[in-house]
Amino acid sequence: MLQPESIAQAAAGLLAQAQASRQRRALLLTGSSDWVFEQARLVLETTGLAATTGWLGNRTPPGISPTAPSKVSRLLGRELPALVVDAYAGFDPDAVGAAVGALCGGGLFLLLTPPLAEWADYPDPEHARIAVAPHGPEAVSGRFLERLARLLTDSRELYRVEQGRPLPALPAEVPAPPPVMIAPPYATEDQRTAVAALLRLATGRARRPLVLIADRGRGKSAAFGIAAAELLAAGPRRLLLTGPRLEAVQGVFEHAGRLLPQAQRQGDTLACGDGWLRFVAPDALAAELPPADLLLVDEAAAIPVPLLTRLLHHYPRIAFATTVHGYEGTGRGFMLRFARALTAQTPDWRRLRLEAPVRWAADDPVERLSFRLLLLDAEAAAGDELIQITPGQVRVELLEREALARDEVRLSELFGLLLQAHYRTRPFDLRHLLDGPNVEIYAQLHAGRVVGAALVALEGGLDAEIGTAIRRGERRLRGHLIPQSLAFHLGLADGPQLRCARIMRLAVHPACQRRGFGRQLVEAVVAAAAARGLDLVGSSFGGDAALLRFWQHSGLWPVRAGMTRTSSSGEHALLVLRALSEPGRLLQAEARRRFLRDLPDQLMQPLRELEPTLVIRLLQGREASLLADAVDREELALFAFMQRSYGDTIGALRRGLLDALARPPGQTKLSAAQWELLVAKVLQGRSWSEVVRLGAFAGRAEALAELRRAVGLLLGDDPR
Repeated sequence: MLQPESIAQAAAGLLAQAQASRQRRALLLTGSSDWVFEQARLVLETTGLAATTGWLGNRTPPGISPTAPSKVSRLLGRELPALVVDAYAGFDPDAVGAAVGALCGGGLFLLLTPPLAEWADYPDPEHARIAVAPHGPEAVSGRFLERLARLLTDSRELYRVEQGRPLPALPAEVPAPPPVMIAPPYATEDQRTAVAALLRLATGRARRPLVLIADRGRGKSAAFGIAAAELLAAGPRRLLLTGPRLEAVQGVFEHAGRLLPQAQRQGDTLACGDGWLRFVAPDALAAELPPADLLLVDEAAAIPVPLLTRLLHHYPRIAFATTVHGYEGTGRGFMLRFARALTAQTPDWRRLRLEAPVRWAADDPVERLSFRLLLLDAEAAAGDELIQITPGQVRVELLEREALARDEVRLSELFGLLLQAHYRTRPFDLRHLLDGPNVEIYAQLHAGRVVGAALVALEGGLDAEIGTAIRRGERRLRGHLIPQSLAFHLGLADGPQLRCARIMRLAVHPACQRRGFGRQLVEAVVAAAAARGLDLVGSSFGGDAALLRFWQHSGLWPVRAGMTRTSSSGEHALLVLRALSEPGRLLQAEARRRFLRDLPDQLMQPLRELEPTLVIRLLQGREASLLADAVDREELALFAFMQRSYGDTIGALRRGLLDALARPPGQTKLSAAQWELLVAKVLQGRSWSEVVRLGAFAGRAEALAELRRAVGLLLGDDPR
């Protein structure tokens, strides 16, 4: 092994190894801020990489433009020969995960940090994002950074240079992997197989969706682009492309355009003769549903599942590509959830995994390093160990986070469980769960394995003046989601004064789901919150009827529905509460009274597109304030059994339906589809065309006839 005489010589040796192997190499510079900055500048200058370097930080040498962590999307789609991450500017795990993926094979990764033994005590600028009032940034722990320092100290995937210490010898050269012999335009055999599958999808039988899954750098977007080019070259095609952002799908356009020199690119469209490849943002696509011969969905794990389900229902030929271990969300959690919709709607769907990397050679040390540091490849415990256990065989434990940060096995199982359960779990969530000053972690354990987990945020306990300011919209604090929602949205100024435990994440191992483990975990959180004198336990989640049923069975009842769909889930957020004290009971009762008073009116406008099954769940058991009287029943009978018009009966229909929903469930003979029809048309005021589409009716006449039948069943008999 070579003993370098200078850091620049060491960097040149690492770069030569990287280029010879088409892998990437990592150089860690640890010391004072000025020292690591100057060494990085010299490395880039002597290697000739300065002009083409991506630099994640807030200051750079002349000639290099810095990229703030919030602007890291600017690096996506680029192939960087060098990347610098300056941890003195703050270590944002999401940004680092994204930026490392832009470093191409043969490239050099420079990580600049404080001295590793001191890094945990460094006032990282990212602490401001984690701090929650009344805690300031100084209250944020350094557990995450301490863990990084320990892993970097032990890592064999990097070359570490420490200020004031002799340079270590360069690692031995790794033989270059044998070149893959495959005809262009393909980079790997996996990619050629994927393109062939896409072409079959576009030309074969309909309703057979294709899902491409892979880690980053495996050529998924390139496969989309190559397939699009072949289809457009064969004749005019209408190809739609969607993804989280236009810049995130640039690789698709670039690969298609490279193979179609005659094509013209204008903004979001690549035109080739009478055919085209056009990008449409996911929300616009779901709202407009323009015609297409094939729909390509790139980075599907970053798009809400309800939106994807609507696209799946509408487009007979559709392909999805998603990253397995990604900084924008995990393909494993996405597949666990979305596979159910795929199987229900299109049982002949196909999954195809791309294993061989394209952007760099196999067994890349920087990929291994980034996966370990950010736990991108964390896995839950093996399911075969847990499938037979019962809730009585597990214990629920409040985890001590100092110990958790040092236990890679347990931390990986915990985070792997979150990755599976919540497809938008990101690397920053790892830092937040370890360092958040108001965060607690409850875990269900069996023989040392993590079976379930609840991440809890302690909120509230704010003074009356702050509560009043929040209610007026004059203050907004980081965190404190439930207290602020109670004050601002429901007008309950005393809400922020009560103390609340908010369950941020609840995850149960797939082998143990639907067997009571989730309810046991919620009860453990409730018991712990009650023992410490808190007033409320609550949660906020993307609402659907099945999830709401779970929370209601656990004693948490809805007090608010968000007026718009959230970007993370694509659903309206529901806020649920369970009272633990007398002040909590009074506040919950008033919150529910206001919610149920206003909900029927909200359904006509902001909540007009709320899923009818969820509306039914929210309104069932409601105390009716507008009970249908004898005149209403007469009008309803004329509508149901005669030919009274819908318009003349709207008032009676609305009061009668709210009356029926206030009764205990199961007292009517209506089917689920009839309930949904009544809610969509009568309470939400949806157009006849929407109702026809939702109910798959032949037309308005059939929908109206079914509405009359449903009202007749609601009445029970013909009272004329």
